Formats: sequence, C-alpha cells, structure tokens
Amino acid sequence: MANPRMRRLLLFTCLAFAAPACGKPAVTPTKAGFEGPSTTRKSTVAQRKKLAVTIYNQDFGLVREVRDVDLVPNGRTALELEDVAAHIQPETVYLQSLSHPDGLEVLEQNFRYDLLTPAKLLEKYVGKQIKVYRWNSVLGVEEPVAAKVLAAERGQQPVFEIGGEVTYGYPGRLAFPEVPANLVAKPTLVVMLGSAVPKQTIELTYSTWQMAWKSDYVLTVDADDSKADLTGWVTLDNRSGATFPDAELKLVAGDVHKLKPEVKSKAYKDLEKKLVVLESKPMPAFKEEGLFEYHLYTLGRPTTLLSNEKKQVTLLEADAVPVKKVLQFYGAAGYYRGKHGSIAGNQKVSVFLEFENKKDHHLGLPLPKGTVRVYKADKSGAQQFIGEDRIDHTPTDEKVRVKMGEAFDVVGDRKQMSWKPSGYCESVSDWEISLRNHKQKAETVRVVEPAGGDWEILSSSHPSTKLDAHTFLFEVSVPAKGETKVTYRVSVKWC
Repeated sequence: MANPRMRRLLLFTCLAFAAPACGKPAVTPTKAGFEGPSTTRKSTVAQRKKLAVTIYNQDFGLVREVRDVDLVPNGRTALELEDVAAHIQPETVYLQSLSHPDGLEVLEQNFRYDLLTPAKLLEKYVGKQIKVYRWNSVLGVEEPVAAKVLAAERGQQPVFEIGGEVTYGYPGRLAFPEVPANLVAKPTLVVMLGSAVPKQTIELTYSTWQMAWKSDYVLTVDADDSKADLTGWVTLDNRSGATFPDAELKLVAGDVHKLKPEVKSKAYKDLEKKLVVLESKPMPAFKEEGLFEYHLYTLGRPTTLLSNEKKQVTLLEADAVPVKKVLQFYGAAGYYRGKHGSIAGNQKVSVFLEFENKKDHHLGLPLPKGTVRVYKADKSGAQQFIGEDRIDHTPTDEKVRVKMGEAFDVVGDRKQMSWKPSGYCESVSDWEISLRNHKQKAETVRVVEPAGGDWEILSSSHPSTKLDAHTFLFEVSVPAKGETKVTYRVSVKWC
C-alpha cells in the first residue's frame, strides 16, 4: 500500500499532467490552439432543441434558445446563427456551452443585417458591370447588353453607361454575376468560437426590440348592474423580424427600467406600415408567479409567434364578479376663491363601475394594465357596448375603478349662494347643489368637493365625509323622478 507521501506525489502528477489514468482529461486548449484561419459553419432552426421567449410590456423581449452545433475541434469556427431577430441588441448576446463549458471560448461576434434586396443588390454594383436583358420581339429571345452601373439611388431610376453613352430608364431585366459577400438573405449573428470538441450544445440568449404585449378585458354586466363576467385577453405583437415556432412563452408585467433607442430606424418605420394582424382562437390561461418586483405569466403550452403577427391568448376568465355602480358629481377647487353665482346647470354626473380583485370575488390574480371594455345585454338579449377605460397594474385585493361615461337621466345644478373673504386667501361661502333623477328608480350620487386647501364645514344639510386633506364629499340619495338639494357653508383657506 502506498504511503501518504507517495499518494500526494501521484495526486500532484495527475493534477499537473491530467493523465487519462488519473480521471477525465482536461479539454481546455491554450489560446494558441484557436489561432489561424477560421472555418465557416451554419446553424439553422433545424439544430434548435429548445426555444423560450419572454415578452415585456415595454416593447422588448428576451429570447433564449438551445442548439446543437458542429464546430472545428481545436480550431476557429465562424458560426453563422440564422433566424435570429432583426431587431436584436447585439450587445446583449450571451452564448455559453451546456455540454463542454471548459472547452468553448467566444472570440468575437458580428451581427449582419445588410439584407439582400433588389435595391441593395443594385447599390452594391455601383461602378461595376452587369447585364441588362432586353426582349427582341423579332427573334423572340432575350438579348444581353453590357451595362456599367453609375448611380443607384433609392426611389430613383438607376443610371447606366451602355455602349459609351450615359442613360437611365433603360428597360430590361437586370442580371448580376454573383451576390456580394456582405449581403445576407436574413439577419444573421456570426460568432467566432474556439472549441476543443467537434460538437457542442450551446445556449444563446439575447434581447430584441419590437416585441410587445398588452392586456384587454371584456366586462359583461348583468341586468341590475350588481355582477359581471370578466374575460382577460393578452395581445402579443411580434415585430422583431423573426418567427419563433413552438416557443415557451412568458410575459412580464411591471415597469422594468429599460433604456430605449433615441430614434427609430427607417427599417422599423417601414416594418410598422407592413404589420399583418392575425388573431388566434382562445387558448389555455396563463400561470402567474412573482418575479422580483414584477409578475410573470407563463402560458401552459408552447405557441408559435410568427413574424409581423398579432396573436390573442386568454389570460383569465371570472364569472359573477360583484360590481358596484357609482354616480359622482364633481366640483372644483377654484369655485371657493371668488364670487361665481350660478356655476352650472344640467351639469353631467359621471358614472363608474368598481370591483375588487379578491379571491372571494372570483378573481385574485394580479391584473396587468390594459383597457377594460364593458358590455350589457339589451331587452332582446343582444350585448351592447356601454363604455371603456384604462386600468393600471392592479395587485391582488386592490380595487378596480372603470369610468363608463356620463349619466343621461341624472343631472345637477351648482350655485354659490354667498361668498365673503374672511382673510388673506381665505373665504366663507354658501352652496346649493340640486340633484335631479329622471329614472324610474332611486339613485345614490356621490358629491365630491375638492376644496383645494384647509377647509371646515360650518353647516350642512347632509352628513359630510373627509376624503383627504383637500377634499370632502356627500353621499346623497335621490328618489325616482325626484330631486334632492344639498346645502352647506364652508370656510376655505388656500394659501
């Protein structure tokens, strides 16, 4: 049996020389092993094993994909990764090996986005010879003519030198000897890699602009405006310039701090004009989880995001959600700072719907910001649109408030009965508010008075409630086909 000194000597020998007999050999080559000319290899979607897309509601997305790639062992490989997003942020690219992390080195990366188009092709041949084929109707064949491209401005006719003459508007089919090396058919990320092994499983992660999502909600109110069914939709908008087939989809809701480019490129503006809209059928709901100070929603199955496509996916469905209709009659802080007399007649009364995002109200899922559109059935059973409003990100157990519009049959008058200055920036005034209800049932109107300063109710016909430091309100019951008057005296100091 070897003594301790001998065992330490053997261990040192194994560590120093990585002998195969001492365990798994090291595969990390020296940098010198990655020098010399590189070999170009292409990686297409056929080599993609996994794809995941996370979209943020701030017009950008994060793409993560796993590919099996073929490389030059102990040499340099210019790996062309096709099918990446056209609006990729190259500075966000992160590539790593999942199979042999110690045997892969990223030497450099390039993003090629000079795409092959007829205009670009002609532009690249300025100063060079091409052929223009013209149809000879007598012989019934195309005849080639040698032409030198002198100018090829976009939106303008190309200028040629043909037979010693300079001309433009020359009819014919243009033919080029080859495609210039710096033009690519699709956006391509080229990564220069040094690899110790011929095959690697790599993970590629990058951020891209022009991916967005937003929430839309449909709220269907019942006959007595006390309950409603809520359906939430997610609209995905993929303008990144790439198609993501069978991707694991995640959405992040929240205000993530992200720097944006100062100016939109012309390519982006052109892409916006060509946007194709495509809606899908309802799909399974998302699963929600917390992520830092945001919320993450994961679709329960893979989905395909086509380039230049809008897709709709069901976010949530809730039935019989308790709702409350609120009628509000607003004042203004400026009313208390001078003499006005009769301020408004037949003044509009605003209408709101409120509901609480609670589990015992059949909700309880954090609601991403979006537009709520509200419908109600008429007597024939047909659903009619009755209003819409935007809501912000709403956590669980918070109240959702949707402005519907202005009431038709409930109106009000506001009169200043007296006004007296009681000091610097201070007044005492008397008010009369008349609320009239022309409906067949009684209504409750919330009269909201923003005093805009330090205030004190001196007297009132109805109990008042302090809403905040600058606002008070009255809850007023108005009978069917009837009128209710609210009177009060208030002292206000606004500076």
